[in-house]
Amino acid sequence: MSRLFTRSLTPLFVFFFLSHAWSQGCSDAGFCTMGAMKPDQPYSKKIALKLRSMEINFYRGTTTLTPIVYVATADLNFSLNTKTSFQVKLPYQAVKGRLATTQGLGDISLCLTRNIFTSEKYDINFSVGGKLPTNNSNKHDNEGNPLPMYYQTSLGTYDFITGISFISRKWLFATGVQIPFNRNGNQFLWSNWNPDSSPDELAYVHEYSPAKELRRGTDVMLRIERSFRFSRLNFTAGLLPIYRIYHDEFTDATGQRVRPDGGMGLALSATGTAGYSFNVRSGIKLLVAHKIVNREYRGDGLTREFVTTFGYYYRF
Repeated sequence: MSRLFTRSLTPLFVFFFLSHAWSQGCSDAGFCTMGAMKPDQPYSKKIALKLRSMEINFYRGTTTLTPIVYVATADLNFSLNTKTSFQVKLPYQAVKGRLATTQGLGDISLCLTRNIFTSEKYDINFSVGGKLPTNNSNKHDNEGNPLPMYYQTSLGTYDFITGISFISRKWLFATGVQIPFNRNGNQFLWSNWNPDSSPDELAYVHEYSPAKELRRGTDVMLRIERSFRFSRLNFTAGLLPIYRIYHDEFTDATGQRVRPDGGMGLALSATGTAGYSFNVRSGIKLLVAHKIVNREYRGDGLTREFVTTFGYYYRF
């Protein structure tokens, strides 16, 4: 009777969480969902967790302007031995906004994670990896105008990523760094837009930050997360500060490299997840968050107003 009662309440719990959830997810350049830095990591010494898994998740994010971003991701994890695993993330992204509709394969994430310490009370894991661009971030609209980064399906840079996490039954603490190695090929400047466009369209174009040959600054993140786990249901709540410790740079209309004001500093989100396990092998999860603090310059197009990610995982 109690099992039937729990099953009947599960949809209500998920609906309640979604309806009252925070309104923006992780809009960083990718490392907050990789390896030791990802949210909602299970911890159990009683059940031997399967070290290989496949997760398919679907993401919808509205931005601070008109673009809406949709991403379907295959997140694959393979165990190399009992302490080491390898993660591959393959996203397909589509963006629909006032200026254009774009789609294509997103940046590929690769990450090696190693358990470097384990005890009855906590684990410490270390990750190293990177992101590979699938294009040079230079998609145009139908009239040949270069599009802002909001509409690009790739960040256009090779990035190095590393991080470490502390996981116990109730807490997750993780920190990591992401370092871009190169400029991308984006050509968006206000002056590069068709001057014959309507005044309304030109005014709207000026709401996007210029990003020609953008080179993002280095990001450092910290994840603080408290988990609440039951037999089948689990929830987490936490904070995700990401600090850009070096200036973004782009090339202006005169050919000079510019470091815009507001390109450094803190972006802070409150995060939350909800999950339901069908059995020890499979389950579903929901990830949401709310952006509390954002940087002023947003040439990379990563700012989100509302994000929901829903996923299904299978361990084997």
